[in-house]
Amino acid sequence: MEHCCEIMRANVANNCGQHADRFDCPDCLIHYSVEADSYGLIIHDGGASVITILFCPWCAAKLPNGLD
Repeated sequence: MEHCCEIMRANVANNCGQHADRFDCPDCLIHYSVEADSYGLIIHDGGASVITILFCPWCAAKLPNGLD
């Protein structure tokens, strides 16, 4: 998968050695859904919730939202 910038790529690929699930790790901020072709901010509430984002927080590129 090609992402909009290197910082986004690094955040989507971030895996923690202490947490088996990215949604449990406070250092994992961004989730990319292949099925929905969308990006979201991980909500660290004990579940697998995300808030869809439309623009990259680092380079401001427009992101796919799965609805286009």
